[in-house]
Amino acid sequence: MFQTLMQMPLFHGVSYNKLSEILGKHRFHFLKYADKEKIISAGDPCTHLSTVVSGKARATVSSPDLRIKVSQTLQAPQPIYPDFIFGKTTSYPASVVADGTCGIMQIEKKDYIEIINSDSVFLFNFLNILSMNAQLSTDGVLALTSGDLRKRIAYWIVALTQRNGQDITMECRQRDLYSVFGVPRQSLTAALDDMKAAGIIDYTPSLIIIHDRRLLLDLLES
Repeated sequence: MFQTLMQMPLFHGVSYNKLSEILGKHRFHFLKYADKEKIISAGDPCTHLSTVVSGKARATVSSPDLRIKVSQTLQAPQPIYPDFIFGKTTSYPASVVADGTCGIMQIEKKDYIEIINSDSVFLFNFLNILSMNAQLSTDGVLALTSGDLRKRIAYWIVALTQRNGQDITMECRQRDLYSVFGVPRQSLTAALDDMKAAGIIDYTPSLIIIHDRRLLLDLLES
């Protein structure tokens, strides 16, 4: 478990002794979930830093009308939407269920704040998470100015998933997508075909399968 915790973004660069000290001073809750068991519902208040510490979880962000759903697998050790614990919106944007037997570690917000304040390494790690997300938003918006529909699709998916998200899918009907993006059906199909030919995605009339999230980032940066 110590090795797993030391791989978490919050604890990068922290010594074994320092981590032992933190575990002794603060409350860490470890929970087990069975396959398909609900871990978080979209809209739940984000009162804890929650992290997958064993197994995998499946997170899904849905549009209000449920016509578009973006799903990803979060594999240990990976936090669950850590940038929603502070700020204007402090509720989870996604529903999360166990993908097989899954272990979750929770740290209350109060304890998390104390940990961040206890050592500059923790503060740097947290600021690094926030900075990467902020820079992604800027890069994504600038990419959209090119008018490239492939980049618009890539930004949508990247913005709704986490850095190390795996097995990413977008469930939607194509007619809903070209309505959302305000383009003719032929333009959407051409963009999807280009992304498929480049090895970035595969798709059906109701599902887009992402081969590797990093390929979407490469497309945005191109």
